Amino acid sequence: MNHFPQAWGRPRDDIYGPYDSSHLHSSLPQTHTQSPAVTGTSVLGVKFKDGVVIAADNLASYGSLARFTDVKRLRTFAGSSIIGFGGDVSDMQYLDRLLQSLDIRENYSSHGHTLNAKNLHTYLAKIFYKRRSDFNPLWNNVLVAGLDEEGKPFLSQADLLGTTYSAPTLATGFGAHLAQPLLRRLVPEDEGSVKNVTREMAVDAVKECMKVLFYRDARSSDRYSIAVVTKEGGIEMKEDEKLEGQSWAFADMIRGYGTQVN
Repeated sequence: MNHFPQAWGRPRDDIYGPYDSSHLHSSLPQTHTQSPAVTGTSVLGVKFKDGVVIAADNLASYGSLARFTDVKRLRTFAGSSIIGFGGDVSDMQYLDRLLQSLDIRENYSSHGHTLNAKNLHTYLAKIFYKRRSDFNPLWNNVLVAGLDEEGKPFLSQADLLGTTYSAPTLATGFGAHLAQPLLRRLVPEDEGSVKNVTREMAVDAVKECMKVLFYRDARSSDRYSIAVVTKEGGIEMKEDEKLEGQSWAFADMIRGYGTQVN
């Protein structure tokens, strides 16, 4: 017998002729992530008068299992932009390698220009749309934060369909339902209101939303990454922050469920 996997159980080639393996080959494109396995949850972004704040927790869930607790989902680009990834972690890693190669090409180019956050968002949106058109989508929803060509704060979103959206406050995952109402109290749907928001106000609002998500979203964690992008200070990122003042100790005081009698 032949000992190749595609010919197991087939007669010898030298007696019965070569095995026809044409059915093993396909002209269809290779697809690997048609259903996400390991995923990250919400990414939050808020503009303020001098820049942008963006945050995401460090948890990657395998279905409903909190499997990986140290997955950083914020990526820097060109020292002036931050990408926050929600969705499939393997697709996030693919996009990270793609952006690294793009960054290297930009650094070695001779034109003397670098991609700003707006350019980067356009690039990612076209990648998502191309993969969607190939019926092999990247299962991610990303926020791009940074500065545009005029040095103004930039915040925009792109999803697996190539759909783009911009607003003073943005959130992916459950954050779009739980955090957005809180963020819109700080910054209404009006670009002019951003001028009244300070850095401290934006950072405090994002931290409060991360706490709400930890309590209300089963796929979130109390450890998170947060970054602030400004024209003067560039990117200031902290990747191992822990929520302050959060505790499930209040559960001991709840009565009326289970076997508690007092």
